[in-house]
Amino acid sequence: MKSLPAAVLVLTLAAGSLAQAQSGPSPQEQMACRSDAGKFCAEHIGKPPQMNACLRANKAKLSDGCRKVVESHGG
Repeated sequence: MKSLPAAVLVLTLAAGSLAQAQSGPSPQEQMACRSDAGKFCAEHIGKPPQMNACLRANKAKLSDGCRKVVESHGG
């Protein structure tokens, strides 16, 4: 299991990845994508535009909850 700092980093990553959308993700949306962001797009940590593109590119592989978040933010 990941340590708390790593989980916080991934959560921050997921939040930043969707920051370019008109409205930022809610805490619930961030939690929905935390695992998927770390699993499919970890190389884009700290790069919100690339993370957002990566999540969109991997939409078919995302969990249902994260896929809904990505779609609700234009992905």
